[in-house]
Amino acid sequence: MSFFIAEAHAEGAPAAAPGGDPMTGLLFFVGMIVIFYFLLIRPQQKRAKEHRKMVEAVGKGDEIVTNGGVLGKIVDVTDQYLSVEIADNVKIKLQRNAISNVLPKGSLKAAEKE
Repeated sequence: MSFFIAEAHAEGAPAAAPGGDPMTGLLFFVGMIVIFYFLLIRPQQKRAKEHRKMVEAVGKGDEIVTNGGVLGKIVDVTDQYLSVEIADNVKIKLQRNAISNVLPKGSLKAAEKE
């Protein structure tokens, strides 16, 4: 009956530990960092830079959208704050960083018609 069962034989020398070259692991780690940089970090820094430029460029008369979704027209500008008219004789003060977008001229009138 021994022809149905394979006999087990012990090996003489221990097998080499798998793992190969340690540079392969380091190369994989560096590759992951590069991928994260180009897919996550760099685009976020680019958006932040564009937002900073937009906030610095706003001035009196610009039509904006705040982070809360409020539409308004800038009536006064200081270093850190803006006065925004959101309706006739209704003004609010906002921090500059609370601006989400600068709208093209005439967007408020178009939004009133809707």
